[in-house]
Amino acid sequence: MPQTSTTQRRAILALIVLSYAMIVLDISIVLTALPRLQADLGFSDAGLSWVSSIYTLFFGGFLLLGGKLGDLFGRRRMYIIGLAIFALASLAIGAAQGAGFIVAARAVQGLGAAILAPSTLALLQVTFPAGEERNRAVAWYSAAAGVYASFGMVLGGLLADLISWRAGFFLNLPVSLGLLVVALRFVGETETYRGRIDLGGALLSTLGLGGLVFASVHAAETGWGNWGSFGVLAAGALLILAFLLLEARVREPLLPLRLLSHAERSGAYAARVLFLGANVAFYFFVAQYMQEVLGLSAAMTGLAFLPATLVNFVAAMNVPRMIDRVGRGPVLVASFVSCGLGLAWLSLLGTDSNLFTQIMLPMILVGFGQGAAMAPLTSAGIAAVEARDIGAASGTVNVAHQMGSSLGLALLVALATLTSAAGSSAAAIAERTSHALMGGAVLVLAALVISRLFILRRLA
Repeated sequence: MPQTSTTQRRAILALIVLSYAMIVLDISIVLTALPRLQADLGFSDAGLSWVSSIYTLFFGGFLLLGGKLGDLFGRRRMYIIGLAIFALASLAIGAAQGAGFIVAARAVQGLGAAILAPSTLALLQVTFPAGEERNRAVAWYSAAAGVYASFGMVLGGLLADLISWRAGFFLNLPVSLGLLVVALRFVGETETYRGRIDLGGALLSTLGLGGLVFASVHAAETGWGNWGSFGVLAAGALLILAFLLLEARVREPLLPLRLLSHAERSGAYAARVLFLGANVAFYFFVAQYMQEVLGLSAAMTGLAFLPATLVNFVAAMNVPRMIDRVGRGPVLVASFVSCGLGLAWLSLLGTDSNLFTQIMLPMILVGFGQGAAMAPLTSAGIAAVEARDIGAASGTVNVAHQMGSSLGLALLVALATLTSAAGSSAAAIAERTSHALMGGAVLVLAALVISRLFILRRLA
């Protein structure tokens, strides 16, 4: 892409941040709107879960292919295509009159997100040169993930209560139109690279990643003691293994294995999976605890996350300054320690815990850890990437993010279910929340160990 002016770079940064925020927001905004959606369209309990799950399935399954398409056909072109698919699917969901139609439209929306997400990160890399300017851009990009994940819960509850569950999906239309105008005016086409789509790799990676996500979603609902969960998980793992073996042999791989041979990048991918697993479980279990044990409404539950959201945003915006002062390694260590301590503190929850002193205070530690960790992990995940691999690296960062979100949550749901009393009583829910959050703290500790071995060693 040609040299850009300051105005262009600011416009592109706004486009990147808002695009990623819209994707993240759409994942969380639906959670608090599900009860209204169920009442309106007559979903069964099992069918309702697929409103979220099918989006995750297609999003995670097509991410690597989405990144590769940007390398071959241009990131601007693929960004516009992904945005158009996402917006049209949002319109279809908002206008849906039947349960089957809305699930199908959510699948298409997930496909659009899988094209859009790696395109945003790839545009960031080609627009901002390595150094302080890119660090700040990555900080904004990373802040969008944490801030809008919790803000979406607030907005989803408010829109569902005050207007309709459809309002959250219709909101994507004016946002997408504005982003399209900015893309057409300010974003130039990026360099493309000759090659072919690795169809075998695309099929194996999509089925393998999709299988892992499906098994995780199914296990979160029914547990791991059945072939619907464990069998599909094993099949997904075998398909991923076959995919990696194929990528080592084909001339133009969908995922160049040289991306994984770089210690800092591979460490960042693994640490991201563990860290995201812990933090998605934080939102899932604490939100359930506040509604089922403390009796808060959906909107009030979302508002209770705002202290963590605010600290998350402040930390993310100050990451470049902190890195300048003490270095990327100490910032990453501090973020993991803060998040792990916050999750361990929250694991002490009981049936009569105080909202302010026993939930919102440790949430602040978690919020700081989330805000300070994402930018260093993102930077490490795209470190020293060759120009021809930018799309693949961007897709891999997003795959790690998505796999951590789905697999980590399923693992901690299984842990909570197997180690806690059954039932829907306040005591049973509090016990499951406690065990899951302690498991999350262990995942963060594992992420810290991996970072020390693979990322921090290179930064020393």
